[in-house]
Amino acid sequence: DARVHHLDEERSMLYFKLNTADLLYKADGGGPFKARARVTYGSFANWESRELLDSASTLVQDASSTPTEERELIGSIPMNRNSGASFVVKVVARDLHRDNESAVLIRVDGRDAMASQHFMPIDPANGLPLFSDHQPAGAPIALRNEALAGATLRASRYPMPQSMPTPVFSAEARERNDPAPDSSFRVTLDPNGRLDLPAMKAGIYHFAMDSLASGIAPGYTLFLLDKAFPWVDHGKDLLKPLRFITSMQEFERFSKEADTRKAVERFWIDASGDRERAREAIRIYYGRAENANRHFSALTEGWRTDRGLVHIIFGTPSTIYRSDRGETWTYGEENNIMSLTFNFVRRKSAFTDNDLWLERDATLKGAWYRNVESWRNGRVYQN
Repeated sequence: DARVHHLDEERSMLYFKLNTADLLYKADGGGPFKARARVTYGSFANWESRELLDSASTLVQDASSTPTEERELIGSIPMNRNSGASFVVKVVARDLHRDNESAVLIRVDGRDAMASQHFMPIDPANGLPLFSDHQPAGAPIALRNEALAGATLRASRYPMPQSMPTPVFSAEARERNDPAPDSSFRVTLDPNGRLDLPAMKAGIYHFAMDSLASGIAPGYTLFLLDKAFPWVDHGKDLLKPLRFITSMQEFERFSKEADTRKAVERFWIDASGDRERAREAIRIYYGRAENANRHFSALTEGWRTDRGLVHIIFGTPSTIYRSDRGETWTYGEENNIMSLTFNFVRRKSAFTDNDLWLERDATLKGAWYRNVESWRNGRVYQN
């Protein structure tokens, strides 16, 4: 995980988080087990550019007597940027023992102090950064914005949309506007630029300066979701994504069951034919839903978005092409007539730049039903 936080008009910090479960720990001469990783960032003018504007790296070393213990390693790298400039940062973490790596791409917005990357959610207990603007409701949370120390902001709450994405071939029109606010209140940052938030119910919270202009003023948006987020393990959470592969009548019948979890388990056992295959199908199906929550959440949980829908039903694409316009996912070889291609377009939103909508295509109907039928027969689809 990685995120950028602007300290002022010219200085920024790149924060990163590694999970020790993803690193290889080696014993060195009978001493403690040690892990070594290098985190590097490179900045580019846009998604398509290959010209490196700036780069830096840091070495992460950790020692443990119990290498199987799962912990988080959080660090930071100072970043250079020009005031007002926007660019793309690629952050790469390489495990030097395994010789493999993982990458994250971040669009950096260098506007004024109300730009969202001047804000950073933090754990109020230790002041460490939280790496997502989507957090479970009810958990303690604070914000940092050094450039607005002592300022008073208006916080507006918006209800979170509950609509479900339609199948990939559907011609049905959907509402594409941001929701309207249902309440507001004022908050004040302390002299150090910290704001400790009260316990708040689920919803979309937008923090901005009071403005007489029409529309939603620039600012920072915090998304508070169900307490279990990003996990999908409670009965009602297990049922909701099942709507993608069930009929309306089946879904309504499951919804009326006294024990939702047992109804969901029965569906998967009936589909798979035995408990072992059902257990594997459940692990993969809901694992993809949780993965979607971590990567695709926008105005709603990630599993409920268009990219979440495609990821759950079709799995991880062979290639992803990103641009300012959006993303193109290809399953199979590029330019192969048998491959599947999904085009996602970035929707302009006052709350997030992660809301991508699928360009639905009637020619995808056959592939959709084949893969839904595979899931209903307990067969996991992965290209």
